[in-house]
Amino acid sequence: MIALAGLRPRKVVAQRSPGELDAMAAAGAVVAAALRAVQQAAVAGVSTLSLDQIAESVIRDAGATPSFLGYHGYPASICASVNDRVVHGIPSAAEILAPGDLVSIDCGAILDGWHGDAAVTFGVGTLSAEDAVLAQATRDSLEAGIAAMTPGNRLSDVSHAIETGTHAAEARYGRAFGIVKGYGGHGIGRRMHMEPFLPNEGAPGRGPLLVPGSVLAIEPMLTLGSGDTVVLDDEWTVVTVDGSRAAHWEHTVAATGDGPRILTLG
Repeated sequence: MIALAGLRPRKVVAQRSPGELDAMAAAGAVVAAALRAVQQAAVAGVSTLSLDQIAESVIRDAGATPSFLGYHGYPASICASVNDRVVHGIPSAAEILAPGDLVSIDCGAILDGWHGDAAVTFGVGTLSAEDAVLAQATRDSLEAGIAAMTPGNRLSDVSHAIETGTHAAEARYGRAFGIVKGYGGHGIGRRMHMEPFLPNEGAPGRGPLLVPGSVLAIEPMLTLGSGDTVVLDDEWTVVTVDGSRAAHWEHTVAATGDGPRILTLG
């Protein structure tokens, strides 16, 4: 959800026991349910505030608490970032979705003290071909990062995999994408944002070691133009400097001896 570039790296990404991973997966399932409900409701004429209300209802009905609401003063349960908004868009009654909008929804929930955090990007109605490719390329980059969540890898191996996945998508789709600068993934557990910060690009073989039970929130963000951003006067909403559209995908993922385990599935 936020830039964590100032955090100091650790030698090992914090481990969770099998039971703790199950508890995190329960929180993650609540997040997945909220994201599904929001996506189903996101039609032309609906406000982003109404989507926030839907997400909060799903989370609370599951006995969980929204992670985002009140976090450093954030006023909502989701981040709703439309078109050139990259992340941290504040839901509003005045923001009404229109056909062709590109919508990124980030959501977090706390259940029994454990956090889940995930994001999806989708269209309102039919997306333009360009926006559809952007959304898919960002998801491809996420999947590349997830595949690198294996014991024995280091933090920057995940970063490098995300970057490599982005470049592979550029070759696949025949166009360049901007990798958003200064924002990325993070450790997660009994707090939503923990060390280490996970960049979405970088050289491999560096940083803390992944061990069985290590958990990271992996979240690539790509644009159709520049990777440079600015923060609006609300002190939250991050937008592209050139007005290009952006996409954001995220899952909370554990490294295990059986391969990566996505903890934010339904």
